[in-house]
Amino acid sequence: MREVQLTLFDDNPEYDAFLDKFEAKKTTDDCYTPANVFEAVAAWVAGEYGVDRERFVRPFWPDGDYEVFDYPEGCVVVDNPPFSIRAQIVAFYRRKGIAFFLFSPALTLLTRYDDLTHIAVGADIVYENGANVPTSFVTNLEPGVILRTAPELYDAIDRANRANLAGIRKQVPRYTYPDEVVTAAIVQRWTSYGVRYSLRREDAMFIRGLDAQRSEGKSIFGGGYLLTTRAARARAEAERLALEERERERETRWRLSARELAWSAGRSPRGSGA
Repeated sequence: MREVQLTLFDDNPEYDAFLDKFEAKKTTDDCYTPANVFEAVAAWVAGEYGVDRERFVRPFWPDGDYEVFDYPEGCVVVDNPPFSIRAQIVAFYRRKGIAFFLFSPALTLLTRYDDLTHIAVGADIVYENGANVPTSFVTNLEPGVILRTAPELYDAIDRANRANLAGIRKQVPRYTYPDEVVTAAIVQRWTSYGVRYSLRREDAMFIRGLDAQRSEGKSIFGGGYLLTTRAARARAEAERLALEERERERETRWRLSARELAWSAGRSPRGSGA
């Protein structure tokens, strides 16, 4: 497979701004995962990929060195790495052939790597240092799929994390895109509505922005994928399902009482009261 030489966050002012909003004692490298959140993630990984929990390893801890960690044969790294060096961590695991499932900041989830799966969850996680970070995941456990939703994972994290949620995520400028473009934020929204979606790597090309945006000095926050016509149809269907679910959530559905049901049945052509 062709190797692409780059870092995950090269030429990415959005990620720089993301880092800047943390105080000195709340850097993204200090986002230690609450135990209940990690357990929710680990349980989903084990069930989704059929991996024995005994094979999971966590090489990231304060002052630890993941490069000299003793990785057993057939292990899977399931952990929250320092976000600032995620690029070199992923490159190391790819080079060594080590399986991994890593936490990732949601807004800068997408990469140009064509052998990774980007799991757009976007669940708020209040980490142990108090930082509230919308979080997604990147893995090499799912060959062939470059981007997908994971509604059950979102729900599991949300349940585990609900008591720790503090505040509302900072909003970024909202744009709408044609069906031929998909972003992490869009797919994360589908995840929250329970929509199942996956994107094959052969149907996607990583982009930083559209030509129309560049002419106005704009870009896609965190990057996106330009889709083939086939993939654009699937994207449109996922969006339709998400909109339907959103509308259902907004509706108040009144129900008939037992008395009203009885009256209705009695007045029907088959009822005794007809």
